[in-house]
Amino acid sequence: MPPACPVCNLNYEPEPGFYWGAMYISFMFSTAIVLVIGFAVYYLLDDPDTWVYILAVATVSLVLTPWSLRYSRTLMLYLFGGAEYDERYK
Repeated sequence: MPPACPVCNLNYEPEPGFYWGAMYISFMFSTAIVLVIGFAVYYLLDDPDTWVYILAVATVSLVLTPWSLRYSRTLMLYLFGGAEYDERYK
């Protein structure tokens, strides 16, 4: 991750350890993924064996890990870092 935005020069790390809070946001994303996939497997496959749950949740979690990391950092910047969307920088 670069230290600043190449277009608007926004500092991506306002203070040391700023993204520690993003771990909690990422944890919430992971929890939501586990719950949604668990319920989907339960209702779509009519209560399968335990290994089906584990395989489905692990696969989807691994595939969505880059998304979770990226968007947890983005949310942290928008909520607590003072970042705002500006149409001038399209």
